[in-house]
Amino acid sequence: MTISSNGETRRASGLERTLTLPFVVFYGVGVTVGAGIYVLIGEVIGRAGVYAPLSFLIAGLVMMFPAATFAELTGRLPFAAAEAHFVEAGFHSKKLFLAVGLAVAAVGIISSAAIAHGAVGYMSQLTDIPTGYLLVGVICFAGLVSGFGIRQSIAFAGLLTLIEVGGLMAIVAGAALSGADLVEQTREMVPTTFSPFIWAGIAASSLLAFFAFIGFEDIDSIAEETVNPQKTLARGIFITLILTLVIYVVVVLAALATVPVSELTSTDAPLALVFATTTGLSPLSITLIAIIATVNGIIVQIIMAARVLFGLAHRGTLPTLLAHLNKRTHTPVVATCVATGIVILLAILFPITRLAEWTSAITLIIFIVVCAALIQIKKSGTPAPAGTFIVPVWVPYCGIITCSTLLVAGTLAG
Repeated sequence: MTISSNGETRRASGLERTLTLPFVVFYGVGVTVGAGIYVLIGEVIGRAGVYAPLSFLIAGLVMMFPAATFAELTGRLPFAAAEAHFVEAGFHSKKLFLAVGLAVAAVGIISSAAIAHGAVGYMSQLTDIPTGYLLVGVICFAGLVSGFGIRQSIAFAGLLTLIEVGGLMAIVAGAALSGADLVEQTREMVPTTFSPFIWAGIAASSLLAFFAFIGFEDIDSIAEETVNPQKTLARGIFITLILTLVIYVVVVLAALATVPVSELTSTDAPLALVFATTTGLSPLSITLIAIIATVNGIIVQIIMAARVLFGLAHRGTLPTLLAHLNKRTHTPVVATCVATGIVILLAILFPITRLAEWTSAITLIIFIVVCAALIQIKKSGTPAPAGTFIVPVWVPYCGIITCSTLLVAGTLAG
């Protein structure tokens, strides 16, 4: 590690520690809030109906245990490609290190492809440009922004995050002002009788809703660029997850309280429809915000995937070309280009629902392995660096149980 002229630390890898808590939260919220809710709310409601808020709540609660696990592990091992480092530290296996690292990169890449479909769904409301051209164009733009300096990229993503969260709050405000009974809608989100059919729909939609929460774990991908990572990363993870859970449940309640389920599931721009219905205003503004939200989601996921590929290459488990840093931006430009190219290919070949389900399933498997790794690390008695957030050993065990349950139930129900 060296110290730069402005007092910031620079890792031996060449990455600089410049990110404070606000930047970490902007990144976490930007990669989590927005794309999933703007894109998949119609699909989740299509599977769960009025119980969709419960699906989002279940998905968010499942996230709590792996979130706490990540909060400790990011303090113990604040590296890019962190999940791979977690697993290697727990199981001392280089093969598992590479497998988990590639799986994490795959989550970023596959989810970017899914989000790109959502972006194009909203863009299609404004233009007649063929979908294929829109897909390639929006992904290339996101890849270009991802190649900027990390502070510039995240500052840009942070600005987009403020806009997209503002759009969601406008939807909730519109529903409230239109007289929607959000309290009654809250009561209806829990089934009053047991029905295997209803709970199968909730389980299937919970797996899909889980996609909307993916992102908090990406905070570890900027660990080597974060100031005081032991405290900053843990705080960023919890703030991101709590904000996301509250926003999602309220937005879904607002949508269900104002627009019939059949209409929400039959449009490519569900939140634009909700906004137009509740406010009587043109859906143009919320459509533009949805486009911003989805493009932002692609940017932050490509940032994450590129840094994971960089981290693996820097360790020598992938071609060293991927570890190349641009001299001006100090960012892994080659890894960013590779990730962007794969995103384009997947977006062209597969539909959004398939991509979202794959993303959720791979993420749950990663969480299970990471929770098991923390159990092994705790058993070994390896001390954590000063200031690291420490969880009781039962937390990762609960993470394994909840993630496994959602993975199996969601897959079977789907």
